[in-house]
Amino acid sequence: MILGVGVSFNPMDPEFVADPYPTYRRLRDDDPVHQSPLGFWVLTRYDDVVAALRDPRLAKEAIAAFVAARLGTTPSAGTTLSMLDRDPPDHTRLRGLVSKAFTPRVVEGLRPRIQSIVDGLLARVARARSMDLIEDFAYPIPVVVICEMLGVPVEDHERFKGWGLDLARGLDAVLLPPDSGVAERSLAARRALAEYFRGLIATRRASPRGDLLSALIAAEEAGDKLNEDELLATCILLLIAGHETTVNLIGNGTLALLRHPEQLRRLREEPGLIGTAVEELLRYDGPVQRTARIPSMDLTIGGREIRKGEMVMPFIGAADRDPAQFADPDRLDIGRSENRHIAFGWGIHFCLGAPLARVEGQIALNTLVQKLPELALATDRPEYRQSLTLRGLKTLPVTF
Repeated sequence: MILGVGVSFNPMDPEFVADPYPTYRRLRDDDPVHQSPLGFWVLTRYDDVVAALRDPRLAKEAIAAFVAARLGTTPSAGTTLSMLDRDPPDHTRLRGLVSKAFTPRVVEGLRPRIQSIVDGLLARVARARSMDLIEDFAYPIPVVVICEMLGVPVEDHERFKGWGLDLARGLDAVLLPPDSGVAERSLAARRALAEYFRGLIATRRASPRGDLLSALIAAEEAGDKLNEDELLATCILLLIAGHETTVNLIGNGTLALLRHPEQLRRLREEPGLIGTAVEELLRYDGPVQRTARIPSMDLTIGGREIRKGEMVMPFIGAADRDPAQFADPDRLDIGRSENRHIAFGWGIHFCLGAPLARVEGQIALNTLVQKLPELALATDRPEYRQSLTLRGLKTLPVTF
């Protein structure tokens, strides 16, 4: 498809997948609020994206019906919508039930365990002097952490790894041909995960433990408990969202540091910068590139009239490289102090797991940098996952 004057934008083009930022820049300059031939609006400026994420007129629940109409399916297929896809008041109720498990105070208490996991993974590959950073390091860290928090047997992670990939790919179903099979695989994965959790929930009902799943079963907020469909949707969301994006944060962050040796050296010499470094890596090449909303009424964004029911896609990855908000936005600067990035979203759907992702990223990247002084890329062309929504690497071979 063509966006703007002379701007070619094919979200599944390998060149775009490898590096979307030049295209984002041209879109911001030429046509920042563009109606795509695929039937959705593309927002690329920081101010427009933030305004869209904060605007209650731009809703989430209508997306299911929009996607179903595009794919020729029924919006009720599969399990109940998770809180990520709900609007208030249901979103508020569901988020309140799980938010206590992800407060900064609770997450800080997990630091020793996360450090232990990271140290153990590096010890496992020490003799090999090489690894696939995604498979051997970035993936296991958040998977083990969220499994232990939820009470999911860690040894089952191979069972739900493929389901997670299919669910993540399903986020792009609306952009793909109806016969691509992506939507069907995503739905099958959701059903498989729901069945998996049904069995685990039954076990926890009979014998509760001190884990998040047991707490969710017993949870009550303002006198309103989760029903089983909502419980299943919440468990699936926490399991998948609890690791998918953090894998990308660690993978994308490591790649960015290795491609900017002066910043890698600076972090190695100044480990106290890890906090601002992680924020900059989130801004520079974030794990979530876009989201979506449906207007509940006609509205105007950036001077363009958008009708009720049309899909709007705020591109977070484009907003986080907007020079109107970030000085020299294409430069990686791990000491960047003015950094109001939106990698975790904005407004009521701000990422619930942001404190956990930050701590996991800080520990993983700092330990990697400090313990492996000879860390280097083993490929010139890392392979990215085919996704417009989640930006991450399939593999990242490194030596050390």
